[in-house]
Amino acid sequence: MKTLLFSLLLIVTPGLAAPVKVIFDTDMGNDVDDVMALEMIHNLQKRGACELLAVTITKDHPQAAAFVDAVNTFHGYPDVPVGVVRNGVAQDGGKFNSLADEKNPDGSFRYPHDLLTGADAPEAVALLRKVLAAQADQSVAMVQVGFFTNFARLLDSKPDEHSPLSGRDLLKQKVTLLSIMAGAFQTVNWNTRHLEYNVIKDIPAAQKLASQWPTPIVWSGFEIGVAAAYPHVSIERDFDYVKHHPLKEAYYAYNPPPHDRPTWDPTSVLYAIYPDRGYFDLSPPGGVTVEENGATWYRPSKDGKGHHRYLVMSVTQAERVREAIVQLCVEPPGKH
Repeated sequence: MKTLLFSLLLIVTPGLAAPVKVIFDTDMGNDVDDVMALEMIHNLQKRGACELLAVTITKDHPQAAAFVDAVNTFHGYPDVPVGVVRNGVAQDGGKFNSLADEKNPDGSFRYPHDLLTGADAPEAVALLRKVLAAQADQSVAMVQVGFFTNFARLLDSKPDEHSPLSGRDLLKQKVTLLSIMAGAFQTVNWNTRHLEYNVIKDIPAAQKLASQWPTPIVWSGFEIGVAAAYPHVSIERDFDYVKHHPLKEAYYAYNPPPHDRPTWDPTSVLYAIYPDRGYFDLSPPGGVTVEENGATWYRPSKDGKGHHRYLVMSVTQAERVREAIVQLCVEPPGKH
């Protein structure tokens, strides 16, 4: 009876948030913080804080999709759809995506997965349109932690069998927030015009998205992830509950400890799913312009109605953010 009453209270108690529906766009393989971000999404999904609708990839290499599927499967979500860019701007294999091909002595995959190559995955924009069209209006948070290619192409997409709407209108109807790791909005190593990697790899796409995206955008600048770097001692000690862990092995393959890796991409995930927990402050509303060299230039709006804001983080908040990211990465995968 107590269990039934508690269940009824959960149903009727106001203020219990529904899971945030998330689409995650990544350049998996270019840095290990993408793995951290995907780990966080899965562990938050296990708690009921979010639902991962799809992963799309802007790294144009077949192992990227295989590795993403391996991580999804490791966490008990083998059926999350994965879409890939075609003719993308980064086509190298990366330092750790090859973990998807590693095998045990018996010939089985170290990390089981059934998407063996990106060649077998759907094209990203087609998948995005299909997934978005199936969602309720104003229900999806999109998280972009790689290049702007897929989402810029989505803006330009035409009506299809999934929706009669243009890409821009589909986004306006279905999406509440775009949380992106890109740009720089504070001084970085005495440089007030830091050219951030995710932007400069596809500047035309970044310019298109910044000027045409129809929903609010929150930018996590380069300076945020640097200020909340992941402690290497966690990589060395906190994942030994399993013989092989994709984050630990990717971290070692990318750049072995001891070094503390910036948490650029996880900060965008943390804000998208927990925007009201006080992990970050926000700039005033304004607009971000991507210049011809890839620099991001923010200007506050005079009327307070701009669609763009960027994350601001105090020293105290940085400690909270770092610890939240660590705990959301080290949590063992659940059983489903």
